[in-house]
Amino acid sequence: MSQTADTGPDAGEPVVVTETAAEQALQLIEEEGYDPDEAGLRLFVKQGGCAGLSYGLRFDLEPEADDAVTRHHGLRVFVDPSSQNYVDGSRLDFEGGLQGAGFHVDNPNVESECGCGESFRT
Repeated sequence: MSQTADTGPDAGEPVVVTETAAEQALQLIEEEGYDPDEAGLRLFVKQGGCAGLSYGLRFDLEPEADDAVTRHHGLRVFVDPSSQNYVDGSRLDFEGGLQGAGFHVDNPNVESECGCGESFRT
């Protein structure tokens, strides 16, 4: 059963998404030809990287039945139950700059990260 929460840090979401990240993701969703009212951004954790776990992001047309579904600044975010255990309380942001733009997860559950910052351990 999916759950839907309102935007805001007090709503008990697994992840909070900044306005900048939401705007960037919505723009990419539209560029891919998806309807931003239906499609969403999936944040997941997978095995891999030198520290053991890494984040994944992709666009999905709809959530799975057991996903946590939240909406942030118009962006729907889907997180599966096993990933939610790792990302609970995290903040998704978008960082631009000369050294590379991209999405970044600020995760309070991380105990250590690899040297390149691409993987982590909780």
